Amino acid sequence: MSKQTFLRGTLFLILAGLITKVLGFINRIVMVRIMGEEGVGLYMMAVPTLILTITLTRMGLPVAISKMVAEADAEGDRQKIKRILIVSLSITTVLSIIFTTIMVLAAPLLSKTVFTDERTFYPLIAIAPVVSIVALSSVLRGYFQGLQNMRPSAYSQVIEQIVRICLVALLTGAFLPYGVEFAAAGAMISVVLGELASLLFMFSMFKMKKRVKIRKGFFNYLKGGRKTFNDLMSISLPTTGSQLIGSISYFFEPIMVANSLAIAGVATSLATTQYGHLSGLAIPLLFLPTFITYSLQVSLVPAISEAHAQKQYKQIQHRLSQAIRLSMVAGGLSVVVTYIFAVPLMDIMYNAPQVAIYVQVMAPFFFFFYFQGPLGAALQALDLAKAAMINSFIGAVVKLAAIFFLATRPELGIMGAALAIVIGILLVTLLHFATLVKAIGFSIVVTDLLKGVASIILAAFAGHFFYQMLATSSSDIIGTVIAIGATSIVYTVLLLLLGLVNRNDLRRLPIIGKFVH
Repeated sequence: MSKQTFLRGTLFLILAGLITKVLGFINRIVMVRIMGEEGVGLYMMAVPTLILTITLTRMGLPVAISKMVAEADAEGDRQKIKRILIVSLSITTVLSIIFTTIMVLAAPLLSKTVFTDERTFYPLIAIAPVVSIVALSSVLRGYFQGLQNMRPSAYSQVIEQIVRICLVALLTGAFLPYGVEFAAAGAMISVVLGELASLLFMFSMFKMKKRVKIRKGFFNYLKGGRKTFNDLMSISLPTTGSQLIGSISYFFEPIMVANSLAIAGVATSLATTQYGHLSGLAIPLLFLPTFITYSLQVSLVPAISEAHAQKQYKQIQHRLSQAIRLSMVAGGLSVVVTYIFAVPLMDIMYNAPQVAIYVQVMAPFFFFFYFQGPLGAALQALDLAKAAMINSFIGAVVKLAAIFFLATRPELGIMGAALAIVIGILLVTLLHFATLVKAIGFSIVVTDLLKGVASIILAAFAGHFFYQMLATSSSDIIGTVIAIGATSIVYTVLLLLLGLVNRNDLRRLPIIGKFVH
């Protein structure tokens, strides 16, 4: 794959990530407006169980498939590609049947005992079919990425969100008269149908550009696939480690929150609503810049891996410093906008200005979260994936323990859970940084950090001024948009004046780069 092809593929993923994030917000706004905050709480309580089940079903196979298909394609070995696909499809089919069955059978126990809200049973059952669909999609996604064709993956993400948006209003509205739990189940059904549309699109692309015939000699290839199975597992299992820790932590999060709030004396329905506020409304807004940091991760791993293989340690420092600087630039604007404009954003999007307090408390700490992805990618590139996994495990344990100790206090309640989440974020980021310091003697460019902090503080003052001047109320959409735009311009000017963004950075940007000399 040529460098230009790689950059083009990465750009497609970034663009798809941006579109998907925007469409995801629209989908969430529709859900909140129709089924209310309690319905979103029920929906969000079921999501971690789904994520854990999907992680166990996928077993890190997309990365392994991508790597092995790329190698086989470079050798021109189509038979090997066919064997990889057949073995992968067999693994995911068996695992999806096992874990979907477990999920359905465990739903009554989870809803009554673990989540402390029996109404979560309905969204848990409604979402169960999506496990098999996502498992099959992951195989095709890994196949296309291995062939260095990012378009099917990018297009499928957008198609999934469009279908979900079209159906979520219809299904939640249709089921709402029967109860908010059925409306949450309707929202889950829209997720299933969105994923199904995504799978059908990728399958049609596979049929159109098919290089191998899967059905011909299927069982013969499967019988001779022991070595392929071992090769897939040798790549996928280490990759699954950190993902599994994150998924298990996410699975226990609503359980720990619900039980901690019950100890604090919070009623079940109120606890569900509050968890919906935190995980369904506040945190997704703070996650918005992650599509940028994800693209940095994608670019960073091969760049640092190559430099590490050639023992070019100065180059490793340079690439990592670049990634940290760009993460700071993207994350800084997010911190300013989400902190200063938390009230109008929550009011305009969800008609829930009371949720803004969670955003404002967590936003400054999420600045560290935006460094976590590039730091973790650097650890993987330096063959320190085990260290990254241990760091994630420590952070997950501390977060869950902090949820119990803080959320059980009546004076904190759900705010204790918010504080526990940011404690986990801070700890993992600092552990990743400490690991890199020990491994390669990495150090942050202090002047860049000080300039970044100065830009954030000055832009925050400007944002507060613009909001007071331009927005007549928290629900003033036009005034808020203009104020956010003006704040972004001030922030960009500060970055240019302080040298955090230079001409070389601007030249790399699509469209804008053409006008920079």
